[in-house]
Amino acid sequence: MDARDTDLKKELDATLHARRELGEEYESALVDSFLEKIDQRIDGAVERRVRRQITEQQMQTARGSRSPGATDSWGERFGFGIVSLVLAVPLSAIGGGVGHLPGLLTAWAGIVGVNVVQAARTNPGLFGGRRKSSRNGDWED
Repeated sequence: MDARDTDLKKELDATLHARRELGEEYESALVDSFLEKIDQRIDGAVERRVRRQITEQQMQTARGSRSPGATDSWGERFGFGIVSLVLAVPLSAIGGGVGHLPGLLTAWAGIVGVNVVQAARTNPGLFGGRRKSSRNGDWED
């Protein structure tokens, strides 16, 4: 039992003692008062938790790191590639049918562009950007 539980137990004991002394006519007021104190404790605990999570997210953003759940797995990359190829067929047909060769080239430029952005997002430093040294954590050019 920690200090907060001890304090809460003392509050409950005090409320029950006051009820015995004051009688049943004050019971609802005493219960409401005790529940208000519990609500304040819950609100305080939730507020502290939310502040801590927001601070952690801000620190991750400031460091430029991705959240632990945001890492892409091989399956997600493979799925993105498959969807990209499946959508390339109708886009090529529409681009080639409507705009002939320039339309086809435009459609494929868009497909390639989307895949390049996805590759750069999942593999920072893939296209000659700054890489983080695995040895000492300093940035290397």
